[in-house]
Amino acid sequence: MNKIENIFSNLPKSTDEVIEILVRSPNVRIERIISSGNTSPDSFWYDQNENEWVILLKGSAKIEFEDEMVHLKSGDYLLIPSHKKHRVAETSRTEKTIWLAIFYQTK
Repeated sequence: MNKIENIFSNLPKSTDEVIEILVRSPNVRIERIISSGNTSPDSFWYDQNENEWVILLKGSAKIEFEDEMVHLKSGDYLLIPSHKKHRVAETSRTEKTIWLAIFYQTK
């Protein structure tokens, strides 16, 4: 029997950011990320080898790129190409911010 789970269940009480790998294969990784007012460290930039498609399921966030700031609200999604430098500038402090991130490689 298939095990049914819910993306909004079992949310941690902690304010630490939690990253859970939901699915992994050689070419794809799907993560649930739960943020509680978390941000990337100052002067830190993600520079990933993978493409990242991310949807904000709940909460709000700001993603900073080298040349722009993107504001996300529930339901918004975007594609971050590999090696596009970015950082999390802000996540909601009043509710959990729940992301679904899909990382994949292109050949």
